[in-house]
Amino acid sequence: MARDIFERALSALREAEAHAKGDDPAGLVVHVPETVDVAGIRKRTGKAQPAFAASIGVPVATLRQWEHRRRQPQGPARVLLALLDRNPHLVEETLGEPS
Repeated sequence: MARDIFERALSALREAEAHAKGDDPAGLVVHVPETVDVAGIRKRTGKAQPAFAASIGVPVATLRQWEHRRRQPQGPARVLLALLDRNPHLVEETLGEPS
């Protein structure tokens, strides 16, 4: 029993060390959606276009292109928007002024 606990703890520490070095943990699968509803995500944040664009670091013109589906966000922008889809207040919670 104690040996099993030790082995699991040691395995977890090795995974944590690998993660700290930038390696992906074994079995980690990240799903980034192909498309995101940018207008819907922005509306759930309660922000107007200029405030939302500023909060995610993109020009308002880019945001409008995404909202009108003339373009789709790519790479890190799509990941950030997918995170905001799950938690519309993520930016404020993470980067807001400390209380």
